[in-house]
Amino acid sequence: MSEVINEAVKRLSAKLSGGFDGCAKFVIEGEGAIMLDSAGVRAGDDEADVTLTASADVFQQILEGDLNPTTAFMSGKLSVDGNMGLAMQLGSVLS
Repeated sequence: MSEVINEAVKRLSAKLSGGFDGCAKFVIEGEGAIMLDSAGVRAGDDEADVTLTASADVFQQILEGDLNPTTAFMSGKLSVDGNMGLAMQLGSVLS
């Protein structure tokens, strides 16, 4: 598994210590995918209610708070497929 995925799982786990109400997947282009659900955060590529896709650089900027997820989406740096309500919920957690 990629070091980018391992680090992202650690950082997202800290932000979502109580898990996530729903099932979301972050796809980091060229690195892999991360699942977020009520059980917590883990590397994986399962079916999800919403899938967010971004480059490793954009994903890192979002995690570090340097890029707002909504801004990333509106500027085309983050794509969302599926339940937009869940994506917005996740975006508010990451902001």
